[in-house]
Amino acid sequence: MAASGMRSRMESLDLLANNIANASTGGYKADREFYSLYAAADAEADSGATMPVIQRQYTDLSQGMLQATGNSLDVALSGAGFFAVQGPGGPLYTRNGNFRMASDGKLISAEGYPVRGTDGVAITLPGTQPIEISSDGTVMQGGKTIGQLQIADFTSGAGLAKQGDNYFRAADPAGQVAIPNGTSVEQGKLEASNSGTAESAVRLISIMRQFEMLQKAAALGTDMDKQAIEQVARVSP
Repeated sequence: MAASGMRSRMESLDLLANNIANASTGGYKADREFYSLYAAADAEADSGATMPVIQRQYTDLSQGMLQATGNSLDVALSGAGFFAVQGPGGPLYTRNGNFRMASDGKLISAEGYPVRGTDGVAITLPGTQPIEISSDGTVMQGGKTIGQLQIADFTSGAGLAKQGDNYFRAADPAGQVAIPNGTSVEQGKLEASNSGTAESAVRLISIMRQFEMLQKAAALGTDMDKQAIEQVARVSP
């Protein structure tokens, strides 16, 4: 049981280390874990035949703080939903609205993926004039409507899977992508990571202490077994 507990704490440390590494990544969503007990087949006959394990991990989709940047191409979402971009293998979704304009006028993400409009086509800016983005995602330039940012939501976090580079993909390509209600687009702002540095540091210390206690328990069990063997060997026939 102590060894199983140490293994689950090591898995927790892996998740926590990734969260800490992305504490300054815009729009990053932290990974969390659910603990459970594994029951062996003979658990009913032996009450000690259970082991602590991480049942599953999940992504915390809570919103991070919105920080003003003053850059007209920076946008953040206040509420549920994701910006949609055209990835190499299909649509990808992100909360990081750190966009820029490519040489051909397309609005692209930091990784160079075209930002999708509500019609599924990349938003292209025809000129270099300043742009305005309204709360519903409508993009205007020179008083003319260029397009509208595609903002997608999913019925639950189970409909999403992390893709890497702070992107998500639809876990089920045939699933329905909903339009979020009550979400507004904030121009000139970026969403910070929801992985708090202070919280992560406290959890790191807690997990390390738990690991040390379990390690001592495992060592104590080994020592007790050793002493039992030595004592049995001393018993005269």
